[in-house]
Amino acid sequence: MWQLEDKMKKILFLFLFLVSCNTTSKKSIDIPDFNSNTAFTYLEKQCEFGPRNPGSVGHVDFSNYLTDFLNDLPGKLTIQEFSYIEPVTDMKREGKNFIIQFNEKAEYRLLLGAHWDTRSFSDQDESIDNQRLPVLGANDGASGTAVLMELCSIFSLHNPEIGIDVVFFDAEDGGIAGEPETFALGAKFFAENLPITKPDFAIIIDMVGDKNLTIPIERLSYNIAPDKVKEIWSLAEDLSLSAFKKTIESEIYDDHVPLWEIAQIPAIDIIDFKYPNMFYNYWHTQLDTPENCSPQSLGQVGDLLVNYVYGSTHQ
Repeated sequence: MWQLEDKMKKILFLFLFLVSCNTTSKKSIDIPDFNSNTAFTYLEKQCEFGPRNPGSVGHVDFSNYLTDFLNDLPGKLTIQEFSYIEPVTDMKREGKNFIIQFNEKAEYRLLLGAHWDTRSFSDQDESIDNQRLPVLGANDGASGTAVLMELCSIFSLHNPEIGIDVVFFDAEDGGIAGEPETFALGAKFFAENLPITKPDFAIIIDMVGDKNLTIPIERLSYNIAPDKVKEIWSLAEDLSLSAFKKTIESEIYDDHVPLWEIAQIPAIDIIDFKYPNMFYNYWHTQLDTPENCSPQSLGQVGDLLVNYVYGSTHQ
């Protein structure tokens, strides 16, 4: 009887040891926290500069602010300057793409991008008088930039295993309505004159601050990189991020398109184009203000990207 108990104890000990080892080997990776409130302060800060349409005082002032912000981080900063004719005004403008790189030596590289400029006219506003005014761009411009700024702070404190190239694109929103290829000129210049090693994959975020955030799958993204789209929207589902919907909707010409068409960088767009919903429109109007955005919306997108960068296997 004693021998049987001794054997049982040994078997039980071995079982518990194996379970412990297995649990340890599967221990979840620590995922940094994305601070949605801090991200929202970055959104508000951008709007304090006023509209950031190329040629404006706000464009120059926020450019200087962003330069200082990125220079304070440990990543490698590259500022890509270019001249262009802004289609919507037919005026010569000076643009700047900001590229900051983390973990430069990593073989696999992920590009995270958003545009920081805003539109020169509120041409979708119901008021004819308002249509001549520049857009403040709390959602269309500041929201994606705010998420990237908070991510840059995270990457500075928690060096990712993969290479990260964060790009703040200029000259995205100066196109002519109804002529898609007149938009995303900063991304086009970047793709034509790659200042960095070609990334393996790119995620663009745009208009992600809407209080009523709903992010379906953008059709061109699915055409370009269906497997990546499935992976990312499935991750959002696993994380219970309710804004993400597994439905394919409209084609949207955004910064991801020239990345793919010109530089052959597989790229997708995370965007909520119905701002705030299918019945009302704040996009390219005087109603694109911080009051119509929320930190919770920025948090859903930020949480997704942090988990994708630190918790996924990239190849």
